[in-house]
Amino acid sequence: MIFHSIDQALLSGIDIPERMNNPLDYQPHPLCIAVCKELQTYLSEREDWREEIDKGKMFGVLIVENAQPASGAPEIGYLAAYSGQIGGRSDWDDFVPAVFDYLQPDGYFKTHEAEISGINQSIRKLEANTHMKEAKGLILQLQEERKHTIAAYQEKIKKAKAKRDARREAGSLNPEEEAEMVKESQFMKAELRRLKKSLSEKTSLETEYEAYQADILSLKQLRKTLSDALQQWLFSQFRMQNHEGESKDLLEIFRDAALRDYPQATIATSRIAALKMVPPAGSGECCEPKLLQYAYSLGYKPLQMAMFWWGESPKEEIRHHLHFYPACNGKCKPILQWMLPASTFEPAAVDLSLYNKVETLYEDREIAVIHKPEGLLSVPGKDAAQPSVYALMRSKYPEATGPLIVHRLDMSTSGVMMIAKTEFAYHRLQKAFLNHQIQKKYVAIISGKVIPEKGIISLPLMPDYLDRPRQIVDHEQGKEAITEYEVLEPVDDSHLRIALYPKTGRTHQLRVHCAHQEGLKAPILGDPLYGNEKAARLHLHAEEITFEHPLTGKKMTITRKADF
Repeated sequence: MIFHSIDQALLSGIDIPERMNNPLDYQPHPLCIAVCKELQTYLSEREDWREEIDKGKMFGVLIVENAQPASGAPEIGYLAAYSGQIGGRSDWDDFVPAVFDYLQPDGYFKTHEAEISGINQSIRKLEANTHMKEAKGLILQLQEERKHTIAAYQEKIKKAKAKRDARREAGSLNPEEEAEMVKESQFMKAELRRLKKSLSEKTSLETEYEAYQADILSLKQLRKTLSDALQQWLFSQFRMQNHEGESKDLLEIFRDAALRDYPQATIATSRIAALKMVPPAGSGECCEPKLLQYAYSLGYKPLQMAMFWWGESPKEEIRHHLHFYPACNGKCKPILQWMLPASTFEPAAVDLSLYNKVETLYEDREIAVIHKPEGLLSVPGKDAAQPSVYALMRSKYPEATGPLIVHRLDMSTSGVMMIAKTEFAYHRLQKAFLNHQIQKKYVAIISGKVIPEKGIISLPLMPDYLDRPRQIVDHEQGKEAITEYEVLEPVDDSHLRIALYPKTGRTHQLRVHCAHQEGLKAPILGDPLYGNEKAARLHLHAEEITFEHPLTGKKMTITRKADF
């Protein structure tokens, strides 16, 4: 059964949610937590799934109201889903089916996928050709010999010219001797051209190898053409229904989202906008769209949604066993914004009172050091109406000639922040940051019990292009990110207060280094991106900054203790 009834005893103890939550930013409703525990018990008993799901799988639940059950009275229940497939299937009992099941053995997708697989086999067979591998080595050797032969003759020309120049400098050349030297020069140049031409003629082995390479290239181009066409076909089959009963396929949804986010005039010239018009692979196969699609198809009213991770943590993303996570921005956000009412995603109201919480800690003609409260942007975002440090400082110091913002703090992070009031100060401080001459100390409360007292975390970071603004750990393409830390004190039985000393300045560096399985594996309390424990705020604070004054060179340390 796909619609799972909820025990009346449970319903009597928990308030029924009044409206649908925002899947991109939510705190799990108590009812979602309760049914997720029920689902987790079920998963722990599925021995046939154990090996696969223990490697990592996202599961989700959707609390729904069935207004027309057989009994006549409205009924509250829940639907369950998993991302992608399990055991190569997307139609297991007790879980909502795929929006579009493309895995049928004799279906269009599998038939054309087999064609592409055949091309892959042909490419691998060609690339494994021993004769051609040997030919490549012989051709490279022949090319080196040709280069050596040409270089040797060019050296011969150079020496002959040197001799002629020496004879000319010595003087007393008669016209016949001069003519003979000119003739020698012309002959050698012509001989070099003939040599190059003869050496440029392809051998039969080279001709054979070029044809072999052309065959591989042709197959790869055909593979790409067929793969792109199959992907486009697949996206066109995923027709997503919205809350008003309208439907669009994924191609339409992502195109419309890109056109909405970027001006029409820039679509043709913006690479980012063009990329956003193409759905990422796997779009429509996550828990959230599957759950909503099934609910809409049967007339159920969605009430609340929550997703949790089961199994091992992946190497790049931050995912921990049984922790709840929001929907991703890359694959899911455009789809969910189409499926759910716009009111679900209404942003928080502009809070100009944040400006009243900004404190000036130090100020002179060149610089100012302030305390930025949590919730305040460092620089203006997409919504220009949202308050920011830059906007406040620009109004406070209208005479300032500098760019003002020397470094940034995340919106959710509070703490000490430097402001440059002059161009001179800005460039001096920027250079100091680049040369790692400015030291910063952060304090944080982490959701962990036992970690080494001190240590160094070195995990390279890069943006998660399918889920911005999140960052991921990538040991091959990531940029170096180093953080020193020390435990300050226990806060309670499950939280520690620590000091963090960033040695590099990557986006979300401290938050990822705390949360990642290869870091402290202890997310910062209240971190909505990388943590799982909700709190009134992100418990990360830039407590102290040490620097040399850009004008006087005097060493200064500015401190502002955290409010937590």
